[in-house]
Amino acid sequence: MQILIVGLGSIAKKHIDAIRKLNPNVKIYALRRNNSSSSEQHVQSIYNITELENETLDFAIISNPTAAHLDTIQELSHLSVPLFIEKPLFSEISTESENLVNFIDNSNILTYVACNLRFLNCLIYLREKITKERINEVNVYCGSYLPNWRPGVDFRKVYSANKEMGGGVHIDLIHELDYVYWLFGKPNRSHSFFSNHSSLDISAFDYANYLWTYKEFSASIILNYYRKESKRTIEIVTDEGVYMADLLENKVFRDGETIFESDQKIIDTYDAQMQFFIENIINNKKNFNSISEANTILRLCMQD
Repeated sequence: MQILIVGLGSIAKKHIDAIRKLNPNVKIYALRRNNSSSSEQHVQSIYNITELENETLDFAIISNPTAAHLDTIQELSHLSVPLFIEKPLFSEISTESENLVNFIDNSNILTYVACNLRFLNCLIYLREKITKERINEVNVYCGSYLPNWRPGVDFRKVYSANKEMGGGVHIDLIHELDYVYWLFGKPNRSHSFFSNHSSLDISAFDYANYLWTYKEFSASIILNYYRKESKRTIEIVTDEGVYMADLLENKVFRDGETIFESDQKIIDTYDAQMQFFIENIINNKKNFNSISEANTILRLCMQD
């Protein structure tokens, strides 16, 4: 197996580790922008896509900064190989991004946009459990403390904190929107509210509140950067009872009683995701969170 990866940050290394667990003999090329870029063991650096003209790639991973995704996808689309794209898909919605999505679809290029929480055991269990129950209300909450995200780094200088760099809690935590979309589908109506009035004093939004309305219920999704005690939950109120999944603990409760728990950690979902991608999308051409679907979720994310 031969793959190309663009971007060698922390997320990229998670994907590389997951691939090597599945195929220790994988050959990995990394497209670098300059000679001063840091190297990764057993990863061959290239500096121009033409260096791969005589190679057969199985797929390419796009995990560079979100603001560079559009140009990177455009560049790699000419290789006509499957694309594994790290979320979020783009940093903004534009005519150019919409045209690119249409081009990729019309070219029948296989795409998958990373959505690793769909592989978290408690959410998989919850999705199966609520299939036959009438839902009355859904409440999603994800709050954590941005200064703790990258120890030793001034949080005010990173992408997440800066609106001008395309940052913000709504785009950083788009995974919550993604799994709600996966659980319940596209809402009939969507309303959103964003603000940055907390003591963090950053230019990017540090609070986001979405209300997605479906035929029989509404889903409230709250995201923030300023909660010091992290919380990541989904509560589903049905006619039969109240289900609550704690994503950090990988547990599901019904009316306060534990009905499911797993030793799986969120980091483990990267392995499950990569296995699914190779077995189902690469080998069996399955359509799962393609660029078109991820673009729909991005539109819902960006709406104000």
